[in-house]
Amino acid sequence: MKSRILLILLVFINLTACGVKKSMQQRPDVSGIEKIDTTRIKHSDSFYSLGENQLYQNKQGIWELYLEGDALERGVANGNLTRELIHHQEIAFMNKLQEMVPSESYRGFLKSVVSWFNRKMYLHVPEEYQQEIYGVSRYGLKRYDDFAPGYVRMLYFHGAHDIGHALQDLMLVGCTSFAAWDSKTEDGQLILGRNFDFYAGDEFGDQKIAAFINPDSGHKFMMYTWGGFIGAVSGMNEKGISVTINAGKSKMPLVAKTPISLLAREILQYASNTSEAIEIARKREVFVSESIMVGSGDERKAILIEVSPGNFGVYEVENSDKLICSNHFQSEPYLDDNRNLKTIEESHSKYRYDRMQELISETDKIDPEKAVAVLRNINGLDDKEIGYGNEKAINQLLAHHGIVFKPEERKVWVSSNPYQMGEFVAYDLDEVFSKFENGLVNGSVADIENNIPESNFMHTEAFRDYEEFRKLEIQVKQDLAENKPVSLRDAERLVRLNPNFWEAWYLAGQVYYQKENYKQAVIHFKQAKKREVTTLPDAEMVEKMIRKSYRKL
Repeated sequence: MKSRILLILLVFINLTACGVKKSMQQRPDVSGIEKIDTTRIKHSDSFYSLGENQLYQNKQGIWELYLEGDALERGVANGNLTRELIHHQEIAFMNKLQEMVPSESYRGFLKSVVSWFNRKMYLHVPEEYQQEIYGVSRYGLKRYDDFAPGYVRMLYFHGAHDIGHALQDLMLVGCTSFAAWDSKTEDGQLILGRNFDFYAGDEFGDQKIAAFINPDSGHKFMMYTWGGFIGAVSGMNEKGISVTINAGKSKMPLVAKTPISLLAREILQYASNTSEAIEIARKREVFVSESIMVGSGDERKAILIEVSPGNFGVYEVENSDKLICSNHFQSEPYLDDNRNLKTIEESHSKYRYDRMQELISETDKIDPEKAVAVLRNINGLDDKEIGYGNEKAINQLLAHHGIVFKPEERKVWVSSNPYQMGEFVAYDLDEVFSKFENGLVNGSVADIENNIPESNFMHTEAFRDYEEFRKLEIQVKQDLAENKPVSLRDAERLVRLNPNFWEAWYLAGQVYYQKENYKQAVIHFKQAKKREVTTLPDAEMVEKMIRKSYRKL
C-alpha cells in the first residue's frame, strides 16, 4: 500500500515539475480582443454572418466558411460562426474517447498523461496560430473544461492526428495520394488527388467545412476541415500551392512539438513555391513522421517533404509524369530507416502504393473526373475483389474526405458525404475570393456546373450491405472484446454481407471459437486466410487462430 502511494506521489511530482502547470496556464497575447465584433447574425438555418465573415451550408451539406482579418479576428469569427459545428466535433471526439476508455478513473489518469505529454506543445506553435486557436476556443463546450481549459483543449485537438497514427496499435489513418502532369493529364496541367482516411467515428465526419481564409498576412487559401480546427490536412492557396498530409510510421513520442496540421497550414499560408514550402518545413520540429505532398501549379510539379523527429528528406521524381504517396517514405535519408522498412514489409502501405501506380498507369489522360474515379476505386491489385472496407484498397469506405486539385487554374473539388462517394463540389479560388470581397454572399460560392456526380455504387445493394456490415462489425468486435456472447446468426450475417473481406470470415471464426465449435472456427479462419488479409501481423493472427482451433478439436 505504501509503495503504491509513493508511486502515485512520484508521478504527481513528476507531472507538476515538468512544466504541466505552466503549459495549462499559458495564453497568447490577446490584447484588443474585447474590441472585436462578436455580433453573429442568423439569416436562416443555413446562413450566418459576422461583419464580413460568413458561414453558409450548400445543398450537398458542406458548410462554406469565409474568414478575414488578423489572427484574433479570424479566430473569434470562426468560433462564433461555427459554434454548433465545434460542439458537434467536441462531442463526437470526446464520446469516442469515452468509448475507447470507458473507465472514469483511467480517463482521469489519461488526462494527466495528456497534459504531461503536451506540456511543451505551445513552444512549437507560432503566436499567430495560438491567437487564432484562442479565439476559436472561446466558443468551445464548457462541460469539457474539466479535461482541459478551452484554449488548452483546442490546442491538444490539433495534435490528435499526430497521436492517432503514432499509436502503433491504433492506425486511424492510411491515406493515399497522387500527382500527375505532362503526358499523364488531359491538358498537361498538374492534377493532384487524395483520400484523407482519418477515422474517429461516423459522427466525426458528419459535418465538413470548406474554409476560405483571407488573412492579414500571407496568401489567401482554402482548406477542407471541420469545426474548431484551424490546421490544414488538405488545401490550396491563391498561388497554386496545394498541400496534403500522409502519415508515416512513428514510434510513440515522449513530448509533443509542432502538430503536422499546423505545419501544413503554415505552408499553405506563406509558401508561393516548393522551395519556400521546404524552408518552412525544415525550420519546424515535429513529433511524428509525415509525408507532406506539395503541388505547385506554376512550377507544374509536385514533391514530397518527408519529416520526422530525427530526419528530413525531400523526394522528387525524375523523368516521370507522376508522383504517388501512401504511408511509407521514399526520399534518400529514409531508404535504410528500419521503421520505414518495417512499414513497407508489414503494413498495407506498399500494396496501396502499387495499386495507385497500377490505376494511374491504366488511366489515360487524367482529368478531374478520372481522378475522382481513381480515388473511389474499391478493388485490389489486378482489379481483384478484396472485400468492402479493406485497407488495401485506395477507397477504404471510411475516408473523412476525398479532394482533387488543379493548381494552375486554382480549382479544387471536395467530396460530400458519404466518404468520398458523394458529389464532388467544385470551387474556383479566384472566383470565390472575388465574390466574398464584394460583400456577403447569400448562397453557395461553388462552381456547380463543374461538380462531379456522386458514385453510382451508392445506389447498389452491395453498398447497402456494406453499410449494414459496418454497423454489425463494430458491435461484434465490441462484444467479443468484452467477452459477451455473439449469436451464430450474426456471425453468418457478417460473411453474407461482405463475403470477399477476410475480416468478415475472421470475426465469424472468432464467434464459432467462442461457442466452442472449433470445426467451424477452423473453416472460417481458413476462408479468411484465402482472402486478401490486410497486414502481415493480421495474417499471423489468422494463422495463430487456425492452430489454436486445431488444438481444441
